[in-house]
Amino acid sequence: MRFHYAESMTKVAYYLPLAQAAEANGYAGFTIPDSLIYPKASGTEYSYTEDGGREFLENKPFVESLIMAAAMGAATKTLQMTTNVLKLPVRPPLYTAKMASSIAALTDNRLNLGVGLSVWPEDYAVMGVPYADRGKRMDECIEIVRGLTAGGYFEFHGQFFDLPPVKLNPVPTKPLPILIGGHSDPALRRAARNDGFMFAGGRPGELEELLTKLKAFREEAGTSGRPFRIFATDMGGVDVDSVKRHTELGVTDMVVVFRNLYDVAEDSQSLEQKLDDIKRFADDVIAKVG
Repeated sequence: MRFHYAESMTKVAYYLPLAQAAEANGYAGFTIPDSLIYPKASGTEYSYTEDGGREFLENKPFVESLIMAAAMGAATKTLQMTTNVLKLPVRPPLYTAKMASSIAALTDNRLNLGVGLSVWPEDYAVMGVPYADRGKRMDECIEIVRGLTAGGYFEFHGQFFDLPPVKLNPVPTKPLPILIGGHSDPALRRAARNDGFMFAGGRPGELEELLTKLKAFREEAGTSGRPFRIFATDMGGVDVDSVKRHTELGVTDMVVVFRNLYDVAEDSQSLEQKLDDIKRFADDVIAKVG
């Protein structure tokens, strides 16, 4: 089991010391949130809060996730950086590939590209991208990112994008892992075709249900024999028994959270409190199951 520390919507100055502390205490990685804008008005409900509210996002700082990954990569030596999750279809896929490829090359392949759909139509509108057919657009974006980061000339001719033969340099020396977030059947099918699945947390028993579907979709896609990572976030608290249960389910990467990230109030924890949480969990759990 690998452990990844999750922090979000906290003071910008905290991130690099926290990344360095996570690395020093035996965490495999750090998951990085993604958010573009906060619209003044929106009728869309958020999938992962109990009441569908989005107020927890207002006035919270979000550094562009790939810039944050680059900064963390420069500040550490072994820590993996995983976007959780990059809103891929609202971004130009070639530019995303260029940024991800550069970060992976600079950090010795320590970037995992977690991607998903944005639930906010406003993200699409302000980026000049149609909200309709966003799933098909997402699939084309993934294909382009994968093709361009693999090295050599790559061309693509799809419904939304048309690329002549082009190549990027530098590129990772290993394939860039592309992990999929989202709990819908289309998201699970997309994950089955790629390198992993990112579970964002949910009601009791939901992870088991999703992994049962995912297993069937991987068999259907003919990918069940390939390496596959399953990230699971549990904001209910992770202990040794919880790790054992997740391991039995096939989870490969546990994302640990030490506070309610959906709290509307501003994060009041000090850096010292966060550093204490990182070390405490390392002593109480990582040291015992590693």
